[in-house]
Amino acid sequence: MEPVFSLSKVSKVYRTGEAEVHALRDVDFNLYPGELVVLLGASGSGKSTLLNILGGLDRPTSGTVRYRDHDLTRASTEDLTRFRREHVGFVFQFYNLIASLTALENVALVTEIADHPMQAPEALSWVDMTSRQDHFPSQLSGGEQQRVAIARAVAKRPDLLLCDEPTGALDYATGKRVLEVLQRVNESLGTLTVVITHNAAIGQLADRVAYISSGRIVEVRHNVKKARPEDIAW
Repeated sequence: MEPVFSLSKVSKVYRTGEAEVHALRDVDFNLYPGELVVLLGASGSGKSTLLNILGGLDRPTSGTVRYRDHDLTRASTEDLTRFRREHVGFVFQFYNLIASLTALENVALVTEIADHPMQAPEALSWVDMTSRQDHFPSQLSGGEQQRVAIARAVAKRPDLLLCDEPTGALDYATGKRVLEVLQRVNESLGTLTVVITHNAAIGQLADRVAYISSGRIVEVRHNVKKARPEDIAW
């Protein structure tokens, strides 16, 4: 199977004055269609930097990042903006919903800039939020806001769904509900999904788990049988 993403010798160095911070070091990694991949590592391990590079939010200092037949490391700023708009959905830890818009309006905002989007009500139905579509973020629980954020991300039918600590701000029961939604989107829509987390238990849901430490992928584990969210505890 041809990879959707191919990373070769990817490194990222941040410079502050004379100091250098090596966030990524010679990362080689492929992502394949329809996978659910968990990037697992402690704070400061480099997983967020890797996610930002995959999503076209940042560029590597060296190495190559390819999306299908496109070399993202050579792409212009305008091309990266187009890549994010057309191919990537983002889910962040703290939702990033617009407070003055309802759940439906938050999702609809994204569909206006996508080429072949879902209708906003359909996207909300995927995350079981139809009954709450006319509520504002302040009227929703944290888990409900996160499900709206997922609906917003999947509404443009992205090739890649990137999730940055999607359960980090949620309690155990609510976090499991959000993970159920992400797993459903991955399995039913076939969306390549990448989740970064420091929570090892979440790795049980993935097809593959990549362990990141000090900017390197030190191990990749394949799960022969994925767990369901209701079967894991953390």
